[in-house]
Amino acid sequence: MSLNRSEKEAVITEVTDLAAKAQTLVMAEYRGITVADMTNLRVKARSLGVSLSVLKNTLARRAVAGTQFEVVADQMTGPLIYGFSEDAVAAAKVVAEFAKTNDKLVIRAGAFAGKALDVNGVKQLASIPSKEVLLAQLCGLLMSPMSRTAVVLGALAAKKGEGEAVAA
Repeated sequence: MSLNRSEKEAVITEVTDLAAKAQTLVMAEYRGITVADMTNLRVKARSLGVSLSVLKNTLARRAVAGTQFEVVADQMTGPLIYGFSEDAVAAAKVVAEFAKTNDKLVIRAGAFAGKALDVNGVKQLASIPSKEVLLAQLCGLLMSPMSRTAVVLGALAAKKGEGEAVAA
């Protein structure tokens, strides 16, 4: 089904707005994926704040023109699904995890911080822990010296309490 001019402009505007807010774009070829699998992928993506869209490549190229994702415009060929995310790793993580279990989804390229990413770059980006995990690790590192000090002081207090009980 062909889109008329106003519908095409609406799609371009919507994708341009997504690109303006997003930090990451991941593109993957979806040829041969069943509707059920694609629905599962979309549900997973939506839950993580990733916007997945199947777009005409010419419209996608126009939408990313002048944005940080323009660096991958030349790779927008074939049947692609576009994943935009405000979280730096969410789009890469969703697509890479799905590609592990479904060999029909083939990661083609991506873009992050104005730089084009190849397949390995997208997979490396996907391997970075999420923001929440990194914050939890940082809190653990900050609390570690305090908890060790508390354990040592508790042991000293217990030992001192043992000495007093023997003397009495």
